[in-house]
Amino acid sequence: MSATREQRAEGADEATSDRAAVSGCVRDGTGFEGLVSWGASTARMFSRAEAYTRAMSTGPPRSPYIVSRAYDCAFFLAPPALALALGVALARMSLASQPRALGGQRLSLQELALGTLVHAHLVAVFLRSHGNPAVFRRHRARFLLAPLVLFTAIVSSPTFAIAALVVATFWDVYHSGAQTFGLARIYDRNAGNDLRAGRWLDFGLQQVLYAGPVLAGATTLDHFEPFLRFEAVGLDRLARVPSAIDSVHRAMALVLLGLGALYLVFYVASYWRLARRGHRISAPKVFLMVSTGACSIVAWGFNPFAQAFFIMNLFHAVQYLALVWSSEGRRIFSPSRRRVGFVLLASLLGAYGVLGMLADNTQQSLGVGLWSVALTISIVHYWYDGFIWSVARNEI
Repeated sequence: MSATREQRAEGADEATSDRAAVSGCVRDGTGFEGLVSWGASTARMFSRAEAYTRAMSTGPPRSPYIVSRAYDCAFFLAPPALALALGVALARMSLASQPRALGGQRLSLQELALGTLVHAHLVAVFLRSHGNPAVFRRHRARFLLAPLVLFTAIVSSPTFAIAALVVATFWDVYHSGAQTFGLARIYDRNAGNDLRAGRWLDFGLQQVLYAGPVLAGATTLDHFEPFLRFEAVGLDRLARVPSAIDSVHRAMALVLLGLGALYLVFYVASYWRLARRGHRISAPKVFLMVSTGACSIVAWGFNPFAQAFFIMNLFHAVQYLALVWSSEGRRIFSPSRRRVGFVLLASLLGAYGVLGMLADNTQQSLGVGLWSVALTISIVHYWYDGFIWSVARNEI
């Protein structure tokens, strides 16, 4: 343990000097001295990873999985590939996509099931934010005030409501990549690696693999569709954003494809160098990132919006609900009551999921309040998840 503490103290000192080097590079522009400082800071990152790995290797081995091999395979690792296979299969079945009357609306079984699951996973964030006493105490004010302020603003202002919808649409893309990034960092931690080594590499890759296909693929204009609603409140310039994107989409796709390919080469080369210096490559992490990346490219890049939305949100929701249950469900319920607790939570989350799904699809005046609740919960879900889970602080 003493060796580990010494390594951490040394790492903190080096991190301070790294920041100074990077700041110097920024101040000096692209001068030679600034580039040398930046290069030195990068070299120190690899050296820290090597030293940290040597220090950690003397401790007891840790399971490479988040929960267990079976649990991880079923709920974290396999869902992307299974969701892709299921989405392709359902696209060829008329039974699942045939609309049926429900609550004054016409919805298919596929839409009903996915909508329920998506909204259930959105509201499940409160089990962590408000249901975990330690987390709630740290952020009490924002947990209590933010939802009320946001809901009031959405209900009171149509312009704000449309803006919130636009923000939620693209925050969802960022948030989805961040979830896979978080799972990947847990696997890296469990492999005994320095949590700082490769962190920004992983974060960048996930945004390339999620946001890249969204902005360069077949569903790009569907994501910009909420901008059209600004026309109803007199903001015509914002309403013309989709047409502007359409006019440059081909060029934008080519640029993003090129930049994404370059980043992928940079990512592999950087991890190759880390591995040569002692960084342990986590097999579950590699499988997770390859499968989710491939799924994202195929779904968002080449499929209609409805099918892509089904595929990506299905595995994302399954992974999140499994993470919440493993972290909070097992804490809330004793082993003898976990089956009952699971059924209870599933029922409550499912009930809200149905209401949230119906709210998303209704345009009637009776649904305005519920629609605003659903939008509020979506946004606070994306926001809360940015700080209620932390691998670096060992809070997961």
